[in-house]
Amino acid sequence: MADTEQQSGSTPEDEGPEVTAANTFMIPKKEISMVPDMGKWKRSQAYADYMGFILTLNEGVKGKKLTCEYKVSETVEKLLDLLGTLDQWINETPPVDQPSRFGNKAYRTWYAKLDQEAEALVSAVLPADKCAAAPEIAVYLKESVGNSTRIDYGTGHEAAFAAFLCCLCKIGALRVDDQLAIVFRVFNRYLSVMRKLQRYYRMEPAGSQGVWGLDDFQFLPFIWGSSQFIDHPTLEPRHFIDEKVVNEHHQDYMFLDCIKFINEMKTGPFAEHSNQLWNISAVPSWSKVNQGLIKMYKAECLEKFPVIQHFKFGSLLSIQPTKP
Repeated sequence: MADTEQQSGSTPEDEGPEVTAANTFMIPKKEISMVPDMGKWKRSQAYADYMGFILTLNEGVKGKKLTCEYKVSETVEKLLDLLGTLDQWINETPPVDQPSRFGNKAYRTWYAKLDQEAEALVSAVLPADKCAAAPEIAVYLKESVGNSTRIDYGTGHEAAFAAFLCCLCKIGALRVDDQLAIVFRVFNRYLSVMRKLQRYYRMEPAGSQGVWGLDDFQFLPFIWGSSQFIDHPTLEPRHFIDEKVVNEHHQDYMFLDCIKFINEMKTGPFAEHSNQLWNISAVPSWSKVNQGLIKMYKAECLEKFPVIQHFKFGSLLSIQPTKP
């Protein structure tokens, strides 16, 4: 997957022989325990691979609608089944009556089920000869749905899901021609499950920066969603704050779908509850929006210790420095 992007460090093909050997897999663990450790993260193979993966997908979806034609592989179908299972478990785990409005404790019951089943769910997605990777990759899946102690969700959890997909690419379960399906089908389905969790269990935003953050919960769909709009003949950044445009085009564009969700969840003037997005609507072109969001993602998410201290490193996303 990341092999079309120079920044990606290593490609799935390079790593083929190495990552199929069972003894190379390991349970990912935290490596960033103090602020000075952040330098290790930025120099790591994991950072290069992760960022390369994000940018490759950003390039892949450029100028394309969610409704365009693309290949849906067997692995993608299996990932959609996995997400469908998580969705079904929400239906089977209704919120409980409790005095506090936020953070419904039924979420912990839902999460415990995932914690128990994650490895089996991931094994079902992997090709038979790659099943040894399941325990390693399952950790990222568990990290991607929020925190069961605090009952919150944020961009660090979203990053864990992107890391989960990146690992599937690194072992060759997902391939270069799965790019559009990864964003438009798998990631989009993940978003719908996360929104359901956020609504159903009234999850708190993790480390929310209030109106100064881009969005309470997500970041990546704004990056990839702005890329979809590059060179659009009529829709400009100023249009996304128009509710009529949002309602008309949200099924084609991830960015507008995110705005629609914000509009449903928040009341009051858009400029007040989503100040950063309001500012973005004044940027003259989508390519400038896209470049700005990538910079902001690095600065506000990937270079922030409170987010990255939770990131876990294994054999597929390694803390080792990138090879020169």
